[in-house]
Amino acid sequence: MKTFMQKKENVERIWYVIDAEGKTLGRVATKAATILRGKHKPTYTPSVDCGDYVIIINASKVNLTGNKLNDKMYYNHSGYPGGLRERTAKVMVEKYPEEMLERAVKGMLPHNSLGRSMGKKLFVYAGSEHKHEAQKPTVLNID
Repeated sequence: MKTFMQKKENVERIWYVIDAEGKTLGRVATKAATILRGKHKPTYTPSVDCGDYVIIINASKVNLTGNKLNDKMYYNHSGYPGGLRERTAKVMVEKYPEEMLERAVKGMLPHNSLGRSMGKKLFVYAGSEHKHEAQKPTVLNID
């Protein structure tokens, strides 16, 4: 019996919507990363982008457990001396909820060109509205 290897031309992609309201950040991120990679499909091939599209809504209403709102830090560096910028998770939830969820999901994807192409299939929105109704996305429940 031969091992099945998916080809990128034959991949059928489905659109999924994940509602992050009241859900834990890591649980939402792991589910989204699994779908973006295609690991939920029996035709999963590690070297091919065979994942589906993911839309995450209500990113501003995601939960963080413990004392992470005050303790967890997000760092950016401009590349210049003294260019380090630090933000707490509380600031990220209030001002940049989309970026916080994108960072969590993209950190779970491969750190190469394949992972970057998978990351382009992720769409995060702070509110409950999104602009992908034409794709008829399937609602995905996270327990």
